[in-house]
Amino acid sequence: MASVVIIVLTAALIVFAVYQTLQKVRGKSKMASCCGSGEAVKRKGVADRNENHYPYRYILTIENMKCSNCAASVENALNAVEGNWAKVNLGKKEADILSKLPRTEEDFVKALASTSYKVSGCKETA
Repeated sequence: MASVVIIVLTAALIVFAVYQTLQKVRGKSKMASCCGSGEAVKRKGVADRNENHYPYRYILTIENMKCSNCAASVENALNAVEGNWAKVNLGKKEADILSKLPRTEEDFVKALASTSYKVSGCKETA
């Protein structure tokens, strides 16, 4: 009987560990993030949310994002540039950026220069 209890507890711990690992990979874990903080990074939105005011659109591929805090940090850094409105997709490792001005990949590299995240691709879309 004791061995059955041990097997059930071991199985439960394995299931919990797998679940937490998957949540962390998907950026949805409520436990400490990969960034070393249990606190969520607060996303800073943009004042102008009218998509018609943003004639330019870019898709960036971002390296080193691992959790929702990483994604929020990237989004905040890109949104800090006047005229940008960024939305980050952690699963795709991409940032979708609407801009009021034409931008270059170098502009986005500069926006992320103070972070540990790197632009590994940039394409302008219609």
